Amino acid sequence: MMFKPNATVAAVIERDGRFLFVQERILGELKLNQPAGHLEQHESIVAAAVRETLEETAHHFAPQWLTGIYQWTPPERPHLTYLRFAFTGDITGFEADRPLDAPIVQTVWLTRDELASRSDEHRSPLVLACVDDYLAGRRYPLDILQDFDRK
Repeated sequence: MMFKPNATVAAVIERDGRFLFVQERILGELKLNQPAGHLEQHESIVAAAVRETLEETAHHFAPQWLTGIYQWTPPERPHLTYLRFAFTGDITGFEADRPLDAPIVQTVWLTRDELASRSDEHRSPLVLACVDDYLAGRRYPLDILQDFDRK
């Protein structure tokens, strides 16, 4: 069987010392995550981050930097591996009446310490890692991503 990791994106969005998260229902439990999701066919990695942020938070996101690339295999699902591309950037608008994706219960703005104190609610260890990398100043130019489908 051929190994095929799941390509995912996430948005690390900070405003006044607080970060935007989604609270989503996963297998009956409420979990915290960045606005995040899977890359769709014929979609650029950056466009996926814009789309997922809008679908999950109703915020328009303009990625400015790549914060990091993360590989993670959930211990309870050793056959599944995720490659997460995390971006940071600006919020350029908000659609207050826009319905959020089905598993999303609400959006919340939390400080790093508030997030850390709720570690049992994190969707994965990537949630805090992305915030910590952002706070450490990790910023890579978007042109580090070479998209040959759009050249």
